[in-house]
Amino acid sequence: MAHTCRGTINLSTAHFDTEDSCGIVLTSGAKTYHLKAGSEVERQQWITALELAKAKAIRMMSSHSDDSGDDDDTASPTDRTELHDTVRNLSLKLDDLSTCNELVAKHGAALQRSLSELDGLRTPYESSEKLKAVNERATLFRITSNAMINACRDFLELAETHSRKWQRALQYEQEQRIHLEETIEQLAKQHNSLERAFRSAPGRAANPSKSFSEGSLLTTKGEDSEEDEDTEYFDAMEDSTSFITVITEAKEDRKAEGGTTGSVDWTSSDNVLDGASLVPKGPSKVKRRVRIPDKPNYSLNLWSIMKNCIGRELSKIPMPVNFNEPLSMLQRLTEDLEYHHLLDKAVHCTSSVEQMCLVAAFSVSSYSTTVHRIAKPFNPMLGETFELDRLDDMGLRSLCEQVSHHPPSAAHYVFSKYGWSLWQEITISSKFRGKYLSIMPLGAIHLEFQASGNHYVWRKSTSTVHNIIVGKLWIDQTGDIEIVNHKTKDRCQLKFLPYSYFSKEVARKVTGVVSDSQGKAHYVLSGSWDEQMECAKIVQSSPSSPSSDGKQKTVYQTLPAKLLWKKYPLPENAENMYYFSELALTLNEHEEGVAPTDSRLRPDQRLMEKGHWDEANTEKQRLEEKQRLNRRRRLEACARGCGAEEAEKEAEVYMPLWFEKRLDPLTGETACMYKGGYWEAKEKQDWHMCPNIF
Repeated sequence: MAHTCRGTINLSTAHFDTEDSCGIVLTSGAKTYHLKAGSEVERQQWITALELAKAKAIRMMSSHSDDSGDDDDTASPTDRTELHDTVRNLSLKLDDLSTCNELVAKHGAALQRSLSELDGLRTPYESSEKLKAVNERATLFRITSNAMINACRDFLELAETHSRKWQRALQYEQEQRIHLEETIEQLAKQHNSLERAFRSAPGRAANPSKSFSEGSLLTTKGEDSEEDEDTEYFDAMEDSTSFITVITEAKEDRKAEGGTTGSVDWTSSDNVLDGASLVPKGPSKVKRRVRIPDKPNYSLNLWSIMKNCIGRELSKIPMPVNFNEPLSMLQRLTEDLEYHHLLDKAVHCTSSVEQMCLVAAFSVSSYSTTVHRIAKPFNPMLGETFELDRLDDMGLRSLCEQVSHHPPSAAHYVFSKYGWSLWQEITISSKFRGKYLSIMPLGAIHLEFQASGNHYVWRKSTSTVHNIIVGKLWIDQTGDIEIVNHKTKDRCQLKFLPYSYFSKEVARKVTGVVSDSQGKAHYVLSGSWDEQMECAKIVQSSPSSPSSDGKQKTVYQTLPAKLLWKKYPLPENAENMYYFSELALTLNEHEEGVAPTDSRLRPDQRLMEKGHWDEANTEKQRLEEKQRLNRRRRLEACARGCGAEEAEKEAEVYMPLWFEKRLDPLTGETACMYKGGYWEAKEKQDWHMCPNIF
C-alpha cells in the first residue's frame, strides 16, 4: 500500500467491471484501465483474484491505521511479536475464507438462477445463449470454489504449524512449573535439614534453662518438652521482651519499703489470684461422651492442593474434608470458653488490676487448644448456629451464628450466671504465603462484669501454620494483644513471641505487663500459650543500664510468681481423636431440642466424624451448591426491585436471625450483637423462623 512506482493503484478504492466476454474495466479514482484476458475463463480468474486482493487491501489498511498509534512504543519481546504476527496471519486467512464464502454464495446463487431460466426456454437460439451464460457462471463458481478450498488449506496448514509450536511451548511451560515446584520442595527439605543440624550441633543446649531474667517466669521443662526433631523454628526479628524481672523475697520487701507501698505479700486473705488456676471442673448432671471414632489414616499431600492457592483468600477455595476436623468454626469459637473458671474467679476481685491478670490469662488460654490442632474447622453455612447450654455444670449459655459468608464472619454471645457476659464478631481472614499459612481473626472481643461495670476489650493475635511444603505441620501464635478496661483505663500489654532457633527463650512464650490508668506497672505476666501463665506482683521498678546497642530496659523487682492458669491434660488417645480436649469431644455430641440450623445437625461434618470421608466430601459439595443456589435466589429477588449492582450488594447483605448490626460505642465499629429470642424459642421449641440450610 505504500508503493510509489508509476502506475500503482490503490486496490482498496478500485472498482472492477466487465466489458465483453474477455474485457475487464479497472477504475481507481480518475484513472481507468482497460484489460483484456486471453479467454472468458481467464477473465473470471482475474476478476476473482482482483476481488480477493481488494478485500485483503482493505483489511491491511484497517490494520495499518489501528497500529499507527503504536509506532512510538518500545519493541515487544520476540515471542510476543511472533504470537501477534501469527494471530494476525490467522485472522487474515480467516477473512480470506469469509470473502471466498461470500463469493461462492454469490456465484452459486447466480448459477442457480441461470439453471432455473434454462428450464423455461423454448427456442433453440435462446437455449444456446443461456447455455453459454450457464457455462460462464459454472466456470466462475468452480473458480471461487477452488479459491475457497485453497484458502481453507492455507488456513489449516498455518493453524497446524503454529498449533504444534504452541503445544511444544505449553509442554515446556508445564515442565518448567513442575521443575520449579520440585526445586521449592527441595529447598524446603534442605532448610529443614539445616535447622535440625543446627539444633543438634555440639555446644548448643538441647533445652536452654529459663529464669526470671529477660521477662521469663517459668521453670525449666526439661525432658517434659514436647518438641521433637521435626519441629521447625523461625527467627524472631525483635527483642524478646522490653523489661527485666528480678525476684524479691516478700519479707525483705516489706522491710525495705515500709509503709510506703502497703502490703505486698501474697496471702489467700488479701489476694484472690492465689490458686486461681486450681479450680476443679464442676460435675455435670448429664453424662457427656469422652471419645469419638478414631481418625482414619488417609494420606493426602497438602502441598498438592495448596500450591495453587498462593496469595489467595482461602475461605473462597473449596477444600476436601481430608484437611478438616469434625467441628465447625462456630464450635471452635465456643471452645475458647474451656477455662471459663478464670472469669468466674475474676468476678470476686476487688482490685481491677488483679482482675485484669485473670482476664489476660483467659485471653491466652484460648490458644492452648491450637498447639496440635493443625486441621481446619468446617466453614459454617450462612445462617448456621451453635449453642452451648451448660448452665448446670459450666454456669453459662453460649450462642454463635454465622452472619456472613464472604468474608466469613461469626457473631458470638455468652451469658454466665456468675455475673459476666462476653460477646464478639470475628471475621476470619486467611492467606497462603507459599511455605506458611496466615490466619488473621479480625474483630473486637468484649467482656463485661455486671457487678463492677468493668468492660474489657481486646483482639486476637495472628496464627501461622508452618511447613506446608514439607516436614511436620506446626502452628505458632505471634503479635501483640492489648487488653483495655474502658471503665478504669487499666491496660495489659501481652506479647506473643515467635519461635526462633537463635533464641534461648522458652518456646511459645508470652510476656506482659499490667498497668493502671496512670501508666504505673502493677503485675508482670509470663508463661507459654500452650501450657500455663503466671503473674508476679511488682514492688519496685527502675531503668537498666543501656545495652551495647543503646537500648534501655525497665527492671521490675517482683514477688515470687503465682500460677494463674494451667492447661488441662488431653484425654487418653487424643492423638487419634484430632487432639480434641475434653470440652471439644462434647461439642458435636448430639443433643435434643437444638435449632435445626445447629452445627451438630450438619450432615457432612457428622459423616466425617464417623470416618466416612468419601460420603462427607459428596455431602459437602451438595451443601455448598445449595448455598450458592440460595444466594442466586436472593440476587434474583433483589434484582426485581433495583439495578444489577445494587442487587449484587443487597444479595450479600444477610439478615441474621438472632443478632443485629449495632454501632459499638467503644471501638466505633459496626458489629453484630445478640438481640435475644433464641433461648425463649428453644424453651417453646418454636423454630419456624429458621432457614433450611442442611
